[in-house]
Amino acid sequence: MIRRAVLAVAALAALACMGAFAQSWPSKPVTLIVPYAPGGLPDTIARIVGQRLSEKWGQSVVIDNRPGGNGVVAAQYLIARPPDGYMLMVTDLATFSINPYLYKSLPYEEKDFTFISLTARAPLFLALNPSVPAANLADFAKLAKENPGKYSYGSSGIGSIMQLVMEAVKSSLGIDVLHVPYKGTGQSVPAAVSNQVSLVVSAYPSLQGFAKDGRLRLIAVTTQKRSPLAPDVRPIAESGIAGFDLAPYIGVTGPGGMPPPLANRIAADVAEVVKEPAIVEKLHGVGIDPLGGGPAEFAEVLAADKAHVGRIVKQAGIKPE
Repeated sequence: MIRRAVLAVAALAALACMGAFAQSWPSKPVTLIVPYAPGGLPDTIARIVGQRLSEKWGQSVVIDNRPGGNGVVAAQYLIARPPDGYMLMVTDLATFSINPYLYKSLPYEEKDFTFISLTARAPLFLALNPSVPAANLADFAKLAKENPGKYSYGSSGIGSIMQLVMEAVKSSLGIDVLHVPYKGTGQSVPAAVSNQVSLVVSAYPSLQGFAKDGRLRLIAVTTQKRSPLAPDVRPIAESGIAGFDLAPYIGVTGPGGMPPPLANRIAADVAEVVKEPAIVEKLHGVGIDPLGGGPAEFAEVLAADKAHVGRIVKQAGIKPE
């Protein structure tokens, strides 16, 4: 009985210490790792939200781009850091939802991470070089069927959600389009603009300037509903693939073993920031829908996302490497 009482007191003391640490955190700069090159969706969110968090926390928030391996490089770096909240990662869940299906082995498991904030969701768009005579996805599918292997698409890398989208489109529509992987949207989008590839899959922030000046043509969106940013662009679900809905969720993670009070504190701060009218306006302006869910919501969406991706991978016949 005495031993149990001592253990209970020790546990309460530990919780009190963790709570106190969460309240006093941060006392130095916080780093937000982005597992892709600058310019993509996670990078855009990290910079918009990170700047406001810096003001809120009274500490610098440093953006650290570490592209490679569809998030594997950044993930390995993150999990080797102490779980003290000073090293976090903004990711599009490819690290957790897609990679397990595409790689025979990974240098990490879900238990190596603390899932903190389900931050936002955003649609992806299919964008054509204007030299391709197609106004929409149905037109492009017809051309691709008439010219097998003639056209190509660029993605932000092997195993990226951009590849997953197009491989699902290819298998569903029965078209042969060559995949050309790049190291991030900072390379894949310019490749489509310069006609090195016929088509690119990317988020709106990377495409909007080129779409507005006519150097790219948006032909489909990956959500079931049309985007208010491009209301004339049909969803893939309206272009021959009923029920298609695949848009990346963006979340904030930390190394495994972070104290729950600290993870909850960070989640609450992120949620508060992404719901501020000025931040909502900025995010909506680049086609991003803020969410602000905590660890429980993150876990729920991750489980559903993995199941959804698994079905697409099986349908598309994508084999692990």
